[in-house]
Amino acid sequence: MPYQDNTTLQGTKGKWRQEITAGLIGYLTTVYIVAVNGSILSEAGISLEAGMVASILASFAGTILIGLYAKLPLIVIPGMGINALFAYSIVESTGLSFQEGLAVIIVSAVLFLITAFTKLGAVLKEAIPESLKHAITVGLGFFLILIGLEKSGLVVSGEQTIMAIGDFTSPVFIASLLTLFVAIFLFMKNIPANFLVTMITGTIIAYLFGLLDTTKRSIDVNAGEIRFVPSFTAVGDFEFWLAVFPLTIILIFENMGLLHGQLHMLKRQDSYNKAYQVTAFSSLMSAFFGTSPTVSAAENAAVIASGGRTGKTALTAGFLFLATLFIIPWISMIPNTAISPILIIVGVLMAQNLRNVPLDDMSEALPAFLIVAMIPFTYSIADGMAFGFIAYPIVKVAMGKQKDLSGILITISTLFLFYFIMKMAGI
Repeated sequence: MPYQDNTTLQGTKGKWRQEITAGLIGYLTTVYIVAVNGSILSEAGISLEAGMVASILASFAGTILIGLYAKLPLIVIPGMGINALFAYSIVESTGLSFQEGLAVIIVSAVLFLITAFTKLGAVLKEAIPESLKHAITVGLGFFLILIGLEKSGLVVSGEQTIMAIGDFTSPVFIASLLTLFVAIFLFMKNIPANFLVTMITGTIIAYLFGLLDTTKRSIDVNAGEIRFVPSFTAVGDFEFWLAVFPLTIILIFENMGLLHGQLHMLKRQDSYNKAYQVTAFSSLMSAFFGTSPTVSAAENAAVIASGGRTGKTALTAGFLFLATLFIIPWISMIPNTAISPILIIVGVLMAQNLRNVPLDDMSEALPAFLIVAMIPFTYSIADGMAFGFIAYPIVKVAMGKQKDLSGILITISTLFLFYFIMKMAGI
């Protein structure tokens, strides 16, 4: 029998243990997305349970794929902000059905794939000003904060104003406020899996206030509800393509930014192309699972810090996501009062990108602030983006900085202007 080095064997076992532990930590820090994304998708016309199943399957498939193909310790989940764009702007605001919205995702994901396998991605990255990219993220953040405040009952429609603070005597208001304070405390203390702990604590608080529906004990969803068939019936409509554009832009640049930072932490920049390709393909798969597109999770920083270094970490987290299917009855009990604080905190994190906007240069700051303000105020991510993209070349020309404008940017701005003209004409 050949000699085996026990030190080497112990080292291998230790590495496996480290990878599995990192995968478990990654799962615990991201599993909140099942309830949160399911809740947002339910606003687009499907059941909460169906949204949860779709979120689980998309997270499982994307995470397994990045573990096997890119061999990276990254978790892929439906993107926060992108899910709001899908539910509130692409489906609710434009009048597209849920299935037609999925078709928008397919087209956007195909365009995303093209940038992943060609040099077009680098061209787009250079063409869109950094200030507008960051402004989109900030605007999405404020939009999530607004949605969280509405879902929690902390903000309501005012009688004399557009918005007003909610009813202080309402059990929903009190439960939401208490949960928000808990969420802030846990987050600032950097408690492991703080979002998961927030949801559990918030659910207990809701139960104490009599707000919890405890009647659900089985998965209230049939096969027909989770078998989504994207519909291209609206592909000839102008608004369909106006929905494709902002989704494509956000998918490309959000994934570029996330992957760049995470691979830098891992010192695996050489794996960027494979990781980018996986996230593009995972976005495409999302449409067939019935959810908004996936992205590389921001929480991957915790996975890397926990010692995740290989695809084994991703495989561990992926299979744990799949196992989550068995606890959907309990997850579906989580009320909005327990979910909304997470939306608010994630929104604040996204809004921090405002520091990357050059506030001392008005030709960059003004268009950026238009995007930041108009996304939540118009309740439309596409409309908010349009204001900023149209204003950018106008401001640059007015200040004599035409050299900052690219042909691609001018084309995009013109398309947004055409979009507003079509709206004014009632088309």
